[in-house]
Amino acid sequence: MVASLLNFKGLLWLLLLTSVSVWGQLSISGSVSGPNGKPVSEAEVYLKEIQQLETTDAEGNFQFSDLPGGKYTLVVFAFEYEIYEKELLFDIPFKLDIRLEPLRTKELSEVVLTQRRERIFALERLKKVEGTAIFAGKKSEVVLLDGITGNLAANNARQVYSQVVGLNIYDNGDAGLQLNIGGRGLDPNRTANFNTRQNGYDISADVLGYPESYYTPPAEALEKIQVVRGAASLQYGTQFGGLVNFKFKRPDPTKEIELVTRQTLGSNQLFTSFNSLSGTVDKFSYYTYFNYKNGNGFRPNSQYKSKNFYSHLGYQFSERTSLTLETTFLNYLAQQPGGLTDAQFLEDPTFSNRERNWFAVDWKLYSLRLDHKFSPRTDFSLNLFGLDASRKALGFRTNRVSQPDDPTEPRELLIDNFNNWGAEARVLTRYDLLAGESALLLGGKYYQTQNDQRQGPGTAAADPDFNFADESFPNYERQSRFEFPNLNLAFFGENIFNLTDRLAITPGFRLEHIKTESRGSYRNIVLDLVGNPLLNEEIEDNRSFNRSFLLLGVGASYKAFPSAEVYGNFSQNYRSVTFSDIRVVNPSFQVDENIDDEDGFTADLGFRGKFKELLSYDIGAFALKYDNRLGEILKPATRPGENGEEIETGGIVRFRGNIGTAFMYGLESFVDVNIKQVLFPASEKSKLNYFINLALTRSEYTSSEENNVEGNQVEFIPDVNVKTGLNFGYGNLLGSLQYTYLSEQFTDATNAPQDVNDNQRGIEGSIPAYDVLDLSLSYTYKKWKLEAGINNLLDHSYFTRRATGYPGPGIIPAQPRTFYTTLQLKL
Repeated sequence: MVASLLNFKGLLWLLLLTSVSVWGQLSISGSVSGPNGKPVSEAEVYLKEIQQLETTDAEGNFQFSDLPGGKYTLVVFAFEYEIYEKELLFDIPFKLDIRLEPLRTKELSEVVLTQRRERIFALERLKKVEGTAIFAGKKSEVVLLDGITGNLAANNARQVYSQVVGLNIYDNGDAGLQLNIGGRGLDPNRTANFNTRQNGYDISADVLGYPESYYTPPAEALEKIQVVRGAASLQYGTQFGGLVNFKFKRPDPTKEIELVTRQTLGSNQLFTSFNSLSGTVDKFSYYTYFNYKNGNGFRPNSQYKSKNFYSHLGYQFSERTSLTLETTFLNYLAQQPGGLTDAQFLEDPTFSNRERNWFAVDWKLYSLRLDHKFSPRTDFSLNLFGLDASRKALGFRTNRVSQPDDPTEPRELLIDNFNNWGAEARVLTRYDLLAGESALLLGGKYYQTQNDQRQGPGTAAADPDFNFADESFPNYERQSRFEFPNLNLAFFGENIFNLTDRLAITPGFRLEHIKTESRGSYRNIVLDLVGNPLLNEEIEDNRSFNRSFLLLGVGASYKAFPSAEVYGNFSQNYRSVTFSDIRVVNPSFQVDENIDDEDGFTADLGFRGKFKELLSYDIGAFALKYDNRLGEILKPATRPGENGEEIETGGIVRFRGNIGTAFMYGLESFVDVNIKQVLFPASEKSKLNYFINLALTRSEYTSSEENNVEGNQVEFIPDVNVKTGLNFGYGNLLGSLQYTYLSEQFTDATNAPQDVNDNQRGIEGSIPAYDVLDLSLSYTYKKWKLEAGINNLLDHSYFTRRATGYPGPGIIPAQPRTFYTTLQLKL
């Protein structure tokens, strides 16, 4: 069937070639501007007959090269503008000056606009070159937020990332305050295995030393989310997962002021308020929002409250030069109900025996970006960014999860302060070589951190008091204080070589220098059976670790047809381990003192594109090798003795270290079928799409020095991961019905099974298979929009994670059936 389809497409392409003018290969170029004559950047220009897409640059220019003469239909789509469509017949190079008209929203149905775009741009992927970045030959997915009907107010990750293949998602039920996604065997905890950015700059705590993301932008403020798998390591850092880049909505180019206000109510006293202002005045543009969230969760002791402010200010000095300043502030406080054992979860997943556990985050991000065009073919960008942030965790934590909290005992308090800044410069130039235009990207990054971390006794109260109580509890066993000054220098480059008009090769490199330091001390306290100190000593622990290394990679892209592409890539990966999270004493797990960095590679091979207006697809295979993989195994618990020796305590802990070499491989596929085009193509108001997002993954520890590991499956990998559903609509009524299923997955390298009879711990064991059904609807009337939905429609009881520390330890139950409704006004 596939061969027949390819032959059919080849015959159509041959007929087209034989029917065109004898003048041969020509070009269509031009510019796109608004009613005021200002260039419209990032407008999508599309040729229907050959299904080829280009995007205008900062000056509004576009070009299609190497075209046979003949008849074409050119379509232009741009944010907040009317769709432009024109038929062309030419046998000489053609140049157009296109003037777009402002969007007349009152006269148009939302579903009509959505469909008109989807029929042409059904599946957006990152283009070969975007700004000062190269994505040729890489596996990339772009989530378009305006095309999602779902619970955006609560950042429901199942719905937001429904079209990103193979993601493993933790469900925390905290209105999306933190994003927890992984894939291909990578731990989803706080998205720590991806390089997370917003508008191109880093937002995690410490990109190398502590790459966890405690801040997640609200989906209501985003235009798109760009996801690039492991081959992004050369341009964006060494993480195995790749890149997640949150692209915010842009200032409205047609209005001086635009107001959007969204108010949401939901189950468990959920209330969110999102309010944004946007506009353009001459050369000045702005986009800003304030987002407030408040709720109580579905378990006792799970209230939360957050405030998030964002501001984007832009100034266009000239057609070539622009400057943008961005600031982000986030502050939230959440009570944490703790984890459960398997027995507790099966008996009552809403149970909580932790009343004194709290978590607070304060996040301040800054960015100043300069964009300049040295020439029509050479772009430059410089991004200066910084972070001033803290996270505070307070509560009762023990590896006996079922043990009730003793209100007379001190709570454990951990405070991390993150201060870092960096600068990233990029220059991208295009030049003619062989079959056409090639592109060279060179860049450099400087990144410096000065983080500190302290662990010790908190008060015995129940309120969120984040002050240490050293004097009240001098013999508290888990105490440490460290500073972590880190330095990172990187130089990287990639080059697209267009060898023919169909084949492109993109080699690349990244040269890294990392200096990691740890300066501080921890206390070694030994108590007798009645709690009197036998030993109380402070131990200095100062370390310094320098390493430099070179990462290489190559990507390839072959245009089998104008609307279909075969792509592949191979890239080395590296994940730095520093001491920032090693010295935290945790009763649930221990860390190997000789823990080391991870390295390996990622490879992809796939076929993506579309068939007419009926089918969009991306089907591919991947392989990932992990050397020195960090993992966790079960071992007897120990503590330091009087002479520094390790003494077994009789318990069991999860031991974290370099477990061995792991290999993961699988099939990842996404298919979107436009059923409406088959059943009722003449109905412009109707929409009916069926999609399936399927990942089939296998994994194995191929070697290990630890007992009972070699030959086991790798953690956090369900064999089957599927999201499927319908997107439908008529007129201004839109809806989505989505089903999610993940098979069983292990949480440690020893592949410990689930033990439902364990009445003490919920830390080790597998995560059973689970499935979830979500329903969402929206209706638009003039300036108003009403959204409503039910998440976990079938009210299944399940969990997606076993936490070894906060917010556990133990099983963290996922949300039961919840409702939400949102009212939006746009002026």
